[in-house]
Amino acid sequence: MKLFRRRTIIASVIPGILHRLLVLPLTILAFGLTACAARGGGDPGSTGIGDTIENKGSDTIVNLALAWAEAYQSDHPDIRISVTGGGSGTGIAALINGTVDIANASRKIKPEEEAAAIENGVEPIEFIISRDAIAIIVHHDNPVNQLSIDQISAIYSGEVSNWSEVGGDDRPIVRLSRETNSGTHVYFLEQVLRKGSKEDDTLFSTDTLLLPSSEGITAEVRDNPNAIGYDGLGYVTPEVKVVAVGLSPEGPFILPSVETVNSGAYPIARDLYMYTAGEPAGQVAEYLSWILSAEAQEIVLRLGFVPIQSP
Repeated sequence: MKLFRRRTIIASVIPGILHRLLVLPLTILAFGLTACAARGGGDPGSTGIGDTIENKGSDTIVNLALAWAEAYQSDHPDIRISVTGGGSGTGIAALINGTVDIANASRKIKPEEEAAAIENGVEPIEFIISRDAIAIIVHHDNPVNQLSIDQISAIYSGEVSNWSEVGGDDRPIVRLSRETNSGTHVYFLEQVLRKGSKEDDTLFSTDTLLLPSSEGITAEVRDNPNAIGYDGLGYVTPEVKVVAVGLSPEGPFILPSVETVNSGAYPIARDLYMYTAGEPAGQVAEYLSWILSAEAQEIVLRLGFVPIQSP
């Protein structure tokens, strides 16, 4: 498959959601895949330690990247793929510094990051590798079943601080968010709190609890009936309740799914990215070509994300 800059493949509508593979085996795999040292800069088709492809960045993408690496290595035993998380900002910084072959990001690269890369002799090339919805989650005992974007923004900015103000019980709202280095945090700030307006300078309420992982947000919402959080669709479990979201206060209110993301009905959806330093070549190009294939996109579906290509 030929690779293009700014590659986008239109996803077909695939009904239903299948939850992600068990996290534990993938976590164990991460230790086996992660190399002990970073590679130097240079041609993205080359590799660092032996035949290792260094892949780093978004915590949203890390389980998917690990599953891809496991599947690819089973058919290419001569290739090693090192996968680590740390957040989209961390992965892009490593790309700028020339210490990874592929940076994972759950947001687009920022203009200032692209400028820094170019100044450092690195031309970031973007690949859309899957899609995702950001689900709004609450405790199962919370009677709130739907929220508009305006209400979610008001909650996270601190304008609304009690569940009774949005149709719930008289309880204080506990706000949960990913940390600031997370691409999901940045996307949520720009597209939900600020509603996509570049002139809006709304910030998260100062009492928002910042958690380092999607699993951490799910665990806190599961145990705290006052909590609200947001997670990528691939991380949502039956332990929490997903709230339907409306673009306007009048609705319609839509639950996130593969189908509603592909149709454009669910209002908090985004692309997920991989970036390389210049046009990929060699083993990196072959690996990216495989990621965009139907075989790899089937893994996307199994993990609960949205494929860009029908498996």
